Amino acid sequence: MPKRTPFLPRLLFRTLCTIFWWGGALSAAFIPLFSEYLAKGEETEGWKMASTFLNVTIILLACFSLLGMVFARQLAPLQAYQMKEGKLELLVELTRMMFPAVFFTALAGLMGGVLNSYQRFFIPAFGPILYNVGIILGAWFLGPRFGIKGMAFGVVAGAITNFLTQAFAVKKISGYNPFYINLQHPGYKKMIRLMVPAILGLSATQLNIWVTTNMASALPEGSITYLRLAQRLVLLPLGIFASAVSTAFFPTLSQLTAVGKWTEFKENLILGIRVILFITIPSAFGFISMRTEIIRLLYERGEFTPLQSELTAYALFFYSLGLFAHGVIQILPRGFYALKDTVTPVKVSLVTVLLSIGLNFLFLKYTPLQHGGLALSFSLMGVANMLLSFFLLRRKVGGLRSGKLIKTGLQSILAGLGMSVVIRLFLPFWNRFLAGMGLTVNLFRLLQVMGGIGIGVIFYLALAAVLRMEEVKLIEKIIRKNG
Repeated sequence: MPKRTPFLPRLLFRTLCTIFWWGGALSAAFIPLFSEYLAKGEETEGWKMASTFLNVTIILLACFSLLGMVFARQLAPLQAYQMKEGKLELLVELTRMMFPAVFFTALAGLMGGVLNSYQRFFIPAFGPILYNVGIILGAWFLGPRFGIKGMAFGVVAGAITNFLTQAFAVKKISGYNPFYINLQHPGYKKMIRLMVPAILGLSATQLNIWVTTNMASALPEGSITYLRLAQRLVLLPLGIFASAVSTAFFPTLSQLTAVGKWTEFKENLILGIRVILFITIPSAFGFISMRTEIIRLLYERGEFTPLQSELTAYALFFYSLGLFAHGVIQILPRGFYALKDTVTPVKVSLVTVLLSIGLNFLFLKYTPLQHGGLALSFSLMGVANMLLSFFLLRRKVGGLRSGKLIKTGLQSILAGLGMSVVIRLFLPFWNRFLAGMGLTVNLFRLLQVMGGIGIGVIFYLALAAVLRMEEVKLIEKIIRKNG
């Protein structure tokens, strides 16, 4: 029988999972409160609250990251309890390498909250893109030479780049005092009260990831890698588009609730959801249509074989099914946060995480889906979260008009289906054309994917115009407003 992991490392691991997402929980409490200080012309007082919180967070993050590196050997089994001893050594080493990414990712979330409060949206949206680019570049350039360690280095480099990009932007506008801490500040106390439920809700998501990873460790070797690589791709449009749209709408939603403009609040919330559906639904169809080509372009080199590409693409298919739902639940919790309700999203997260864990078990035990079942469970969890959050928020604000949402969803599905057909018809001709150019394998794959994406975007927008979808003009407006 394996030895039970000591209590301290187990506690540390769970705490670190929570701290990792502290940056996300910040937006639930920091933006409404800090924006209120700015609106009242009390910027100096607001920065006293912010400086206290930032300094306390930096100290805690540094301590937990250091302890995480020290206790990496005890933490590693918690990530994959059935991993073999040889692989476990590698996992310990990777855990130590990547703990700095936890530190910088959380700090980047804090910087993003500050910028959002000042209505600066571009840098907080651009930083996560750099983070994902760092991961992809690490896999592309360092992966062939250093293997998975090259990808780990890409994660750390991406996290540092994300943080520095936002920190430099904050420096230009901030009144941050690195030596100020006042734990009795009323704004700080209120923010902590609001943040605790948000952190618990986000920690429930981390619990689901931890359980899923442990279940995947019992599957054939490589299953965890296939899931993580596929999920990383699905998170890309969520981070670039859905998160950016939600972040742009959040301050507006907070301001409207502060002055009691409920009609405008509802209209803006519905508008944000429509824009997210318009973007994420075709993204899902694009992933499904070109899943193998995309995986081959990004990962198939060195020891990553064509079979592994197929297995990763298999996971990507199931992850893509829930992409739209995970996009919408980027903005729905912010509707609750704008109402200074951080408890309801926690309840929703707990219910849907339990559902996901149950589905994981059922799919693994009673279906042949293997790691695809875990990806499908993640998608279904997102759909359940979206529906339950929408129902509860609708009841809380006295109704939300869902007619336009349904119309946007159906039109986007129709346009996405048409786009998928065009892509699959286009690719054979495009492949033959590229094959006659004598390109290298990597350049062939790059042009193959770029051509498919290009033709897909053109036809999706064309079909959206034919269907007279209002979202095209809405997105143009948002870009002009926040560009």
